[in-house]
Amino acid sequence: MKRALLAAVLLLAAAACGAPSTDAGAAQSTVTLRVGDQKAGSQALLKAAGLLDDAPYKITFAQFTSGPPLLEAINAGAVDIGGVGNTPPIFAAAADSKIKIVAAYKQNVTGAAVVVPANSTVSGPAGLKGKKIAVAKGSSSHYHLLSVLKKEGLKFSDIQPQYLQPADALAAFSGGTVDAWTIWEPFTSQAILQHKAKVLVDGTGYVNGLNFTVAAPEAVETKADAVRDYLTRLAKAREWALTHKPEWARVWAAETGLPQEVADAAVDNAVSTPIVIDDAVVTSEQEMADAFAAEGLIPGGLKFADFVDRRFNDIVGAAQ
Repeated sequence: MKRALLAAVLLLAAAACGAPSTDAGAAQSTVTLRVGDQKAGSQALLKAAGLLDDAPYKITFAQFTSGPPLLEAINAGAVDIGGVGNTPPIFAAAADSKIKIVAAYKQNVTGAAVVVPANSTVSGPAGLKGKKIAVAKGSSSHYHLLSVLKKEGLKFSDIQPQYLQPADALAAFSGGTVDAWTIWEPFTSQAILQHKAKVLVDGTGYVNGLNFTVAAPEAVETKADAVRDYLTRLAKAREWALTHKPEWARVWAAETGLPQEVADAAVDNAVSTPIVIDDAVVTSEQEMADAFAAEGLIPGGLKFADFVDRRFNDIVGAAQ
């Protein structure tokens, strides 16, 4: 069933994005860059910043519920590039997926949160023991939850993880079938403002606040000019968002259908700054990979540096 569902997702992504370009020497006008995206993601941001319409190549977008299925699509050749949180690349790399991390961003860690219902008796992280906790497997929230448990001396075996994508997790949370939910923006603000959730802990002291753009190695080589241009546009758009939060929030609300107050709150936490992929970034991600391996959640021996491509680091300074 899972394989059939993944095949359907990849088929839809391929249909939305078109067939891959194989002509490494083709002019940019003949290139199609197939982008995997998430809710209120890169497409909405580029549109808001006015940086989407004049690309010298074609850009298509396919929507995914979270980072892990997006990276599965990149590995399968259904999309060329896409943005994810700090954890999906680790799980993808552990599965020996064909991916390269090509850009990094840093955002406010308070947008990551473990939330509980308003009437919950859980008053601190230690109270999560034995509870049903919704989390998207292999997502940034997965590591957040692991880090919270670890600081309390707990293991994943001490809780009942409910591996759910955000929409299903929201339904379970609002319906009272889970005790807590580990999530990211805009779902954090949605849970707080629309469902009166309480924040048990945010990401402070638990997560590194990193996000990444990940590409297929083939796309990096055969569509290098388009990838560089796209990353430049994205970096400029993120810089724009830092100084145009109200404008970005209005577009976010329109694109997602979320109430304006939810978008306003989410944008405060979700805007991110482009940073270079340096040794500190690689070390931080390696530490996360080692933590997952120690819990038996991924195989050991992963070298995160093997999945990093730093050739686009110069874009960061040029975009400012």
